[in-house]
Amino acid sequence: MSIRLLARDLYGAQLAVERLERALLEAPVERRPELEERLRRARAERDRLRHMLEGQKDAPAPPGRGRR
Repeated sequence: MSIRLLARDLYGAQLAVERLERALLEAPVERRPELEERLRRARAERDRLRHMLEGQKDAPAPPGRGRR
């Protein structure tokens, strides 16, 4: 996956985490367990994408694909 696509997906995941965090603050008590679980999953996805993006940035360019 390209760095650009990973960055786009990471941005979307960060927005989802922020939206869920705000929703959790305003949620009634009976909805909190569901929102906490969704937030946990969203954070895990965000972290997974962040690690993938960092790995892509650290990886050397394939032969013939470097800067000229």
